[in-house]
Amino acid sequence: MKKIFTLIAVAMFFGTININAQCSGDRYKMQVFWESEVTSDIQYGSNINTQGNNENLTLDVYEPTGDSLANRPLLILAHGGSFIGGSKTGADVVSLATDFAKMGYVVASINYRLGFEGLSSGTLDFITATETVVRSVHDFRAAIRFFKKNFSENGNTYGIDTSLIFGGGVSAGAITAVHVAYLDELSELPTYIDTTKAGLGGGIEGNSGNPNYVSSGLVGIINIAGALRDTSWITPTSIPVLSFHGDQDGTVPYGSDIIYLQGFFAIMMVDGSQSIHLRAENVGITNCLHTHEGADHIPHSLDNQAAEYTDTTLTISSNFMSALVCNETFNCIYDGTTVYVGLSEKNTTDANVYPIPSQGNINIEAGNIIEEIQLTNLLGERVLVKQGTNSDNMQITRNNLPNGVYILSIKTDIGTTIKKISFE
Repeated sequence: MKKIFTLIAVAMFFGTININAQCSGDRYKMQVFWESEVTSDIQYGSNINTQGNNENLTLDVYEPTGDSLANRPLLILAHGGSFIGGSKTGADVVSLATDFAKMGYVVASINYRLGFEGLSSGTLDFITATETVVRSVHDFRAAIRFFKKNFSENGNTYGIDTSLIFGGGVSAGAITAVHVAYLDELSELPTYIDTTKAGLGGGIEGNSGNPNYVSSGLVGIINIAGALRDTSWITPTSIPVLSFHGDQDGTVPYGSDIIYLQGFFAIMMVDGSQSIHLRAENVGITNCLHTHEGADHIPHSLDNQAAEYTDTTLTISSNFMSALVCNETFNCIYDGTTVYVGLSEKNTTDANVYPIPSQGNINIEAGNIIEEIQLTNLLGERVLVKQGTNSDNMQITRNNLPNGVYILSIKTDIGTTIKKISFE
């Protein structure tokens, strides 16, 4: 943000010390958890919508299953849908939320107020369209404040570090997220916005809930096919941004161009991801643009392309966030590696592993010659590597391994299988 207060800086410093202790393995870079779990329909605020009604605002929280750590980074995601559709349970965000949670992040997928005044009557213009974006920005900011309030007043229910909150979104949700990041001064709010209208008051922060907290202090933004009204809002003290965009996007401009609603409502000139990248480069903030060459809008959510584009999106995003979380060098080039660590792959062989849970040693009967076994804890740290002895069975000697869940990788002469084991 443009104003960095000493208190926030101190909080981020101590938060970084705490998080760095969690950065010794693959956590925050790769999927070190088998599963994620979701808590649904948590109300984080409310406000007046375009129909003049009070609308409750809800979110879903995704967490890594079996994780014992607190003070984890939080990613807040906003869905796409052209500001007229979509939801927190849409395919464009749920897969991302699930996968990032398996890396060790806490992820919140939010609903926000939708709709344009004047759409049904054909009188939609740049003013009412801007008001729609302002509503979504107010709601997103309320979600940030919700987690800060929960941390301070309700015992940090979701185990987050409030100095390590990322924002992100897809399409309309990405437009929202980048405006949360860079429309951060009251003087930047367009003067034609009627802030006396119900649901639009409250300045930059808005009145969607949790008023005793501020939404400033995000550490980075993930922009998937979004755009910003004016890139001059990005300054040398702005937060880092990672953008993904298809250069043949027919919905949200890749560069600077007119954005249309439903293909024929000309709304306004906006600056797409390429323009955001060029401005960020010019003012010298950490950023990356990954161009999906030849691709249209949000290709990671299209069935025929999802696997290819999702892997790229997840890998570069995990690199971006983990670099900021763990104070490491950021590299935005996709090198073909994957975040999955085999946890999502089908087993090419099988094995009998027992007893689980165990209070002592664990036996492995693979049925094929075991070449190597590896044991990884839920921080992504490899705690055991053992070579095979030309046999189809081995034993894991517990020694001083603490209680908890571990990931066991068994490599045989015909393939690899992954098992979840535990000691108690």
